[in-house]
Amino acid sequence: METELLYQTDAYRRSFEATVVAVEGQAVALDATAFYPGGGGQPHDLGWLTDGARRWRVIAVRRQGPLVWHEVEGEPPAPGQRVQGEIDWERRYALMRTHTALHILCGVVWRDYGAKVTGGNMEPLRGRMDFEFETLRGELVREIEEKINAEVAAARPVRVHFLPREEADRNPDLIRTKVNLLPPDIRVVRVVEIEGLDLQADGGTHVANTREVGRIRIVDYRSKGRINKRIEIALSDG
Repeated sequence: METELLYQTDAYRRSFEATVVAVEGQAVALDATAFYPGGGGQPHDLGWLTDGARRWRVIAVRRQGPLVWHEVEGEPPAPGQRVQGEIDWERRYALMRTHTALHILCGVVWRDYGAKVTGGNMEPLRGRMDFEFETLRGELVREIEEKINAEVAAARPVRVHFLPREEADRNPDLIRTKVNLLPPDIRVVRVVEIEGLDLQADGGTHVANTREVGRIRIVDYRSKGRINKRIEIALSDG
């Protein structure tokens, strides 16, 4: 049994129906899910499951092997039970905007300065990314902020593709991190493209167009080592 990953092809899907295929403690595995289980710096989704009579709060989601597990509050539904899942959409959409903003930042820094990513993380409407910069001064940060907001204003489409691993391995630009984090057992690579700007292997959720991100502010920058500099961003609500 394997969980169908609905979020990989439709990040805007807010609800879905599924069958419980296994239960372990307070966690249930489903045959399909729109809940993102976390990874690549993006936190897992939150939300609810319901069978029409009862409603469970989903407080944690994880992917383990072929299954996605949803930890719920209270006595979980039983194997074989049909449930409806509902994503905490306000939080999810904020994470989608933030994740795409970080790809815009990464795409601009790679295109214009050739710096690879050494780390990153995000929460709703805030994120940080570390790059292989030797120096990072205020004037360069202001230049980067201007450039990334120009890409937001350009309203670039954001698309998802799936490539055979052999084809993906022939394109080194798909991996922007200093270390290739793709597990060797992945045979099909999910790729997120910001048209005309960025193309990366990525498993997270994104908005469909850069204009949805809104204005990106660089709120802090600092040195994390001789050739490791951190840029922190924030987005507005709404």
